Amino acid sequence: MKVGIGYANETDGMASGRKVAEKAIRDGNIKNPCLVIAFAGGNLDHFGFFNGIKSIVGNDVPVIGGSAIGVITNSELAYEGHPSVAAIIESDNLKIELGVAGDLDKNEKKAGQWLGAKFSGTDAGKLLLILYDSVKKGPTEKGPPVINASPPLIRGIEEKLKQNIPILGAGVIGDYGFGVTHQFCGSYVGSQSVVGLMLGGDFTPYYRVMHGCIPKDGIYHRVTKADGPVIYEMDGRPVVKIIDEQYGSSEWQKQNPVNRLTLAINHSEKYGDFLEADFVTRLISGALPDEKGIVLFEPDIREGDEVLFMLRNGTMMIDSVKKNTVELFDEILSRGEKPAFGLYIDCAGRTSAYSETLYEEASEVQQICNRYNVPLMGFYSGVEIAPVKGKNRGLDWTGVLLVLAQKY
Repeated sequence: MKVGIGYANETDGMASGRKVAEKAIRDGNIKNPCLVIAFAGGNLDHFGFFNGIKSIVGNDVPVIGGSAIGVITNSELAYEGHPSVAAIIESDNLKIELGVAGDLDKNEKKAGQWLGAKFSGTDAGKLLLILYDSVKKGPTEKGPPVINASPPLIRGIEEKLKQNIPILGAGVIGDYGFGVTHQFCGSYVGSQSVVGLMLGGDFTPYYRVMHGCIPKDGIYHRVTKADGPVIYEMDGRPVVKIIDEQYGSSEWQKQNPVNRLTLAINHSEKYGDFLEADFVTRLISGALPDEKGIVLFEPDIREGDEVLFMLRNGTMMIDSVKKNTVELFDEILSRGEKPAFGLYIDCAGRTSAYSETLYEEASEVQQICNRYNVPLMGFYSGVEIAPVKGKNRGLDWTGVLLVLAQKY
């Protein structure tokens, strides 16, 4: 497997697409590309960018990816201007199957079922990578943005797949204002789509989930009124009033999404030692304008669930990236394999500008990939997808590092 990475930050979409493709081909000494994974900042012309890539690699090479708030390479980490990136892969034994489902905003589970059915005849896949439109509806005067839900999408895919394999990926997003996003669907540019890439062949997928939230006070609250992604009451009280008390004011209600406070479900022992990998965190998109409730990024916290308020912790976030990345590469090398390509899916809320850290946590991934001379491509996402506690899940405020490795 050979992988080349190309980066650009230019205002012209077509020129940017050509530039990243040409750089990637040179970087990886690519002769016969079989796959392109590419991302572009929300301000860039995605159609021009896509066509620019195709003009270099040819119409027969599938291009997947789409919108991103920013991009990451071995040397670049950019989310200002018009950043874009492409990873071009060449391999004689990489097996690729591509599927695309539309109308995601109409029914996430049906879109998942349709996509899963595309791969129902596949029994040799090792990994399913999915990329989908995060934004169902942008924010309005009537309320915060509405997100396409990952739980029914994932369940729909799993219902139709014949094999139990890890599903990794992301809900893509192009800007912090939750504007229109685009997906690169192999041969065209779409919206409200989910793209699936089934990968098989002579490689082993390794992955880690980077966390970074800590319980605010360790007090569990029971959800007593909820409807889909909206929570109205906890412990029989209006949830907005409870969060007012947590903040000491109502200023948080102006934030979309809410900056520091999240909710989480503990999937391990209730009062056991805190283990970050046991918690699935949910970002708060914002408060309803009438203060009747809050909207979460995902609709999987239901009435009767016990939740904890969590605080995003910059120091813990960076420590988690260091620890998990080192452990991942140690595992690969201990098994006598060589890391060939790294893909880092990073929540857009984890940038240093947004999370107010002294430096970028993704730079830790850069350093370790560079230490082992591993091509790295990453992007800033709306939702991250990875297995946690043995179950494929949509995640919030995490980083997911996927490394494809091969035998020496």
